[in-house]
Amino acid sequence: MLSSDEAAKWDLRLWGTVAILCGALFLDAMDVSSVNVALPTIGSHLRMSASTLQWVVSGYVLGYGGFLLLGGRAADLLGRRHVFLAALTVFAVASALGGVANDGTLLVAARFVKGVAAAFTVPAGLSILTTTFPEGAARNKALGVYAATGAAGFSLGLVIGGLLSELGWRYVFLVPAPITAVLALAAIRLLDVGNEPSLGHRHYDLLGALTVSGSMLALVYSVVEVPSRGWLDGRTVGGLALSGLLLAALVVVENRSSAPLVRLGILRIRTLVSADAAAMLFFGTYLGFQFLATLYVQNVAGWSPTDTALAFLPSGLFLPILGTQAQRLIGRFGTTRLITAGLIAFAVGYALFLREDSHHLTYATMLLPSMLVLGLGWGLGFPALNVQATAEVADAEQGLAAGLFNTSFQIGGALLVAIVSAVISSHTAAAGGGAARGILDAMRPTLVILIGLAMAGAVALLVLVRGRQTTPGTAEVLPSEA
Repeated sequence: MLSSDEAAKWDLRLWGTVAILCGALFLDAMDVSSVNVALPTIGSHLRMSASTLQWVVSGYVLGYGGFLLLGGRAADLLGRRHVFLAALTVFAVASALGGVANDGTLLVAARFVKGVAAAFTVPAGLSILTTTFPEGAARNKALGVYAATGAAGFSLGLVIGGLLSELGWRYVFLVPAPITAVLALAAIRLLDVGNEPSLGHRHYDLLGALTVSGSMLALVYSVVEVPSRGWLDGRTVGGLALSGLLLAALVVVENRSSAPLVRLGILRIRTLVSADAAAMLFFGTYLGFQFLATLYVQNVAGWSPTDTALAFLPSGLFLPILGTQAQRLIGRFGTTRLITAGLIAFAVGYALFLREDSHHLTYATMLLPSMLVLGLGWGLGFPALNVQATAEVADAEQGLAAGLFNTSFQIGGALLVAIVSAVISSHTAAAGGGAARGILDAMRPTLVILIGLAMAGAVALLVLVRGRQTTPGTAEVLPSEA
């Protein structure tokens, strides 16, 4: 790790390291959103049914969410640089395979492998960043840039996917492959091996790895299938029960292991746990809103996929601006207050969309205000989330903390989209199968749920701020209490 003086002055090598890590995160985030716009064309060309087509997205989510914890701990135990490079190579190969796939099953398999690769690159990259920069202003600055890049990848992915789809859906998968290869080659030259973990053992907790990955896979699979099967379907209930049983088994295994894969004591770090809970609400409510708004804009207002992507773009405007000011904002207000402000902004953004209840969308007065307020919420809260999730965590467990943090995003997103989809489906059925009428009827109850969850998270964090006692290691997180 750099000293505080060294970290304050970024040389070309340090800038190169940050650029590589940000580039990898940009591609990971872009991959989540860019494929959505291309789905209709993919389904037509590969003759995939609607139920099979959704697995082009869900396959990636399953691999990503199912292996994040394993990927994070693997980075701590096997070496962050090695894990990052290996996963980046697999990501490039899987991207290329997806681009040349002539069968739906092969495409879904490539997406799953790509998601697994991202589950290793993201926590490895974040832990490289946090172990390169010491806690304080330097790390806050680096994480602000990192968070802004990830959000930009997700926002711009919709537009990039729409533009590439105009050339052909295969370009959505092929274009990231050479870019990833270039990042991997640059990483070989620039990533420092000096911040690798120097553990006295290389024992790998195989049973812990199997139980944690199995639990996450069962949970994500069950939640992803809810929109098509329902919450009370036998496979959904069985999958959730299996996930719970494997999680209970993990607790037993890790308590008995001399070198646990997931040290359960890390969950006693309040800053980490609160950041993970807030991350579930941030990403979950936003994806739920995006899912609802996309159906409204396309199926009710009749907009094209590209127009829809451009309509959502303003939600990413504030993050690049506020992300570069993250160190200053965190130094003044603390991470918890910024996260709370972000959740309140989300609630306001969802509330503004409550006014929309017709077939005619007036973008400038209806959807745009929501997008701008949501963008403000991302700008205030997302960099602070990244800082709070990694504060007070020892270097040897930064990968595990990053895995827990990113898993929270994925579970929150999958869970809230499933809930929103279930509400929309119930109203569509009540409307006699009329999709447009069902979506309109579902908007208000769905938005009320999202507003309630965002405000509940904000209130819980405010209580945490008032009840928290300052300790020597937390001045960066809540400086106003020092």
